[in-house]
Amino acid sequence: MTEVSKVSAAETSAATGRWAAGEDPAKRTQILEGAKHVFMKMGFDAASMNDVTREAGVSKGTLYVYFANKEELFTAMIETERAAFVAALRVALEHHDNIEEGLYDFGLSFIAHVTSEKVISAMRTVLGVRDRMPVLCQRFFNGPENLRTVLHDYLTRYVKAGELNIDDVDLAAGQFLDLASGSFFKFRLFGSMPEPPSEAERKRVIDGAIRVFMAAYGAKQSEPA
Repeated sequence: MTEVSKVSAAETSAATGRWAAGEDPAKRTQILEGAKHVFMKMGFDAASMNDVTREAGVSKGTLYVYFANKEELFTAMIETERAAFVAALRVALEHHDNIEEGLYDFGLSFIAHVTSEKVISAMRTVLGVRDRMPVLCQRFFNGPENLRTVLHDYLTRYVKAGELNIDDVDLAAGQFLDLASGSFFKFRLFGSMPEPPSEAERKRVIDGAIRVFMAAYGAKQSEPA
């Protein structure tokens, strides 16, 4: 008796040109974009799945094929946004051959991102549901790949090249993030800074962060005999 071959949903979709229920990435992205607008405008508690169907332009039946409930949809939206930004920074850093230039671009992007209205609203929402969804908070701030892991890998490259002298790279990555964020993130999160910092102010803080970081971890040149 011959064994019946098993064909995956992805293979079937590729062969027929049609996606199985809940498998279409374009439809999933459409739903997540609609959800982002709804959650950012209304917050987690006030938003409903009906609001998302209207914003995304899909039926309720389609929505529930992709996401079982509001919590699952919110989690997917947050993780998608975070992953996209982290991936973009990783790619950008891979093209840098100068440690300070890389840290400068990373720092500017980092500050612009974490102080943007979109991210501040998302973080406030996540903190608001932390008691009900503790795992979401953990994944939001400490996902399997986050800004700290990206920076860790970047710094490790220069440690191996002898351009940085760091014993604890994870600690150093966290220190640079703290230096780069200044007090901007805290002020924005708690409302004492109503608008994101200006470009000039971001550059001033990043320049100082890099000076401090390189003074601590830059490879020291040997003194001539």
